[in-house]
Amino acid sequence: MPSTRDIRNRIKSLKGTQQITKAMKMVAAAKVKRAQERVLATRPYAQKLKEIFQSVAHKMAEEDLHEPLLEQREVKNVGFLILTADKGLCGGYNSNMLRFAVQEMSDVSAAGQTPKAWLVGNKAITFFRRGEVESLGRYSHLPPVPTYTEAEMLVEAVTTAFIEKKVDKVVLLYTHFSSMLSYQPTAMELLPIVPPEDLPQVKGDYIYEPDPLTLLQSVLPRYVGRQIYRALLESAASELAARMTAMDAATKNADDLLADLTMLYNKVRQAYITKEILEVVGGAEALSQ
Repeated sequence: MPSTRDIRNRIKSLKGTQQITKAMKMVAAAKVKRAQERVLATRPYAQKLKEIFQSVAHKMAEEDLHEPLLEQREVKNVGFLILTADKGLCGGYNSNMLRFAVQEMSDVSAAGQTPKAWLVGNKAITFFRRGEVESLGRYSHLPPVPTYTEAEMLVEAVTTAFIEKKVDKVVLLYTHFSSMLSYQPTAMELLPIVPPEDLPQVKGDYIYEPDPLTLLQSVLPRYVGRQIYRALLESAASELAARMTAMDAATKNADDLLADLTMLYNKVRQAYITKEILEVVGGAEALSQ
């Protein structure tokens, strides 16, 4: 049976750990709210950008114009942009994404194509450190709530690789944020950009200044950037929600352990007191004889 000192030390250590998990939960809760707000704030701009893209794509289809980011060719190399976290302690967030990424790349390999990857987050970098997949770039230490600057950096990397034909398709793997308790790994084809088959009829007669091709060359990188930025924000929100849930569970588990240890401490202490009383009584009886 452990001594009361050992149990007290365990209780003290557990209380310290519980304070840390509570603090991490509170920090994650504050940050996830900011991430949610940014996701919502980007939607109007993304919708308007989509409308502009569809309008210009409609004009290009009429004039039979071509742009590199729209080029569809035989797929030999597929580049995966994999978004993970730098840190752990967020439940199954990272492991679910990495397992999903491995499955996606296995499907590509089974189709006779070569998977390559841009690895975002220390967890992805560490997971693929043995060279299981050719790395096109490694990125870590992004802000907890990413900014558009990080998205621009990734846009430059993926569009350059696609235009230079290092990859023939780019697939974005991120965690889609639905709610605080619902987030799941998701794959989205990023490049080539495929205009909708049924382009909406453009209302009115627009004058494009400059010409449609120049306008599209400006819009497309922004369109790609907005998709990546949204994925970064959703992944960040999912990570923070997962961490908040994990830390909440850890705090509750600590409460249960503290209750068990406190009960054990009281039992051990009671046993020691009973033993001492018996020894005193026994000694007194021995002296009285």
